[in-house]
Amino acid sequence: MRGPVFNREIMIKIPREIINFFQSQGFAIVSTIDAQGMPHSACKDIAIIEEQGKIYLLDLYLKRTYHNLKANPNISLTAIDEHKFKGYCLKGKARIVSGDKLSREILAAWDTRIAGRITQRMIKNLREEKGHASHPESRLPKPRYLILAEIEEIVDLTPPKLKQEA
Repeated sequence: MRGPVFNREIMIKIPREIINFFQSQGFAIVSTIDAQGMPHSACKDIAIIEEQGKIYLLDLYLKRTYHNLKANPNISLTAIDEHKFKGYCLKGKARIVSGDKLSREILAAWDTRIAGRITQRMIKNLREEKGHASHPESRLPKPRYLILAEIEEIVDLTPPKLKQEA
């Protein structure tokens, strides 16, 4: 059963609360549809999310997500906070922007996100929290292309009973 839909117009505004929620998560689950009509999900980091309904994701590999979006522009981005039992799914259409057309702003946003992830991992390691011993983010390749998602629908995944209690 789906949660309430905020809007079904083309390119909707994303409320600041939801932008902050996605930005505070380590990643989003990006789902596309493959040639057999089956869903494919992959973890992706959001470089920039705009209130006007545009989300910029940088992808590092020309693999399944890339090929799926070339054939079918439907996309969803899902993020959850397991501790708060809260989440959202953003649905829309996406297009591919080739790597040679990536702006400095987008690349700088990516570098900032990667640096932040490495910093958070280092802090957790200093606190002796379990995690990856090395810093895999530092070995990631540069982005190969950009996914520009234009959001058409927002689904609140928070169970209704929990929203009433808040």
